[in-house]
Amino acid sequence: MTNSISYRKMTVEDIDAVLKIEHEAFSLPWTRDSFVQEMTTNLHAYYVVAETNDKQIVGFCGMWLVMDESHITNVAVTEAVKGQGIGEGLMREAIRVSKEHEVVVMTLEVRISNTIAQNLYRKLDFQNGGIRRGYYTDTNEDALVMWVEFK
Repeated sequence: MTNSISYRKMTVEDIDAVLKIEHEAFSLPWTRDSFVQEMTTNLHAYYVVAETNDKQIVGFCGMWLVMDESHITNVAVTEAVKGQGIGEGLMREAIRVSKEHEVVVMTLEVRISNTIAQNLYRKLDFQNGGIRRGYYTDTNEDALVMWVEFK
């Protein structure tokens, strides 16, 4: 891809593009209503999008900022740009925003089978926290809870 990538806060106008990525990436995608609620009602929600210089959204990362904690709700990039560091860029931007909001710990769940994502999170200093048995209802797969503490 010859486009450069920038990261910015998601808006309601981005929902259609984010929904396409959500449906491509996840076997149990969130609904339009879920994203609308996140953007308009959930005061804790903060979403970041990855955007090319020609204004194409190619990834997103959602989180909830609650007091001094941040919880990653979802991260996805479109298949066309996988392996180009955009997922890492989204996570680094989520970390930057979290620190700006005086967060001290960030958590997330990831499928036990998703070693590519786990390796990215470990690169960003996340540690294994525990297992949530049967967390993913589509396959009954366990989730690995990971966390990072900001010093």
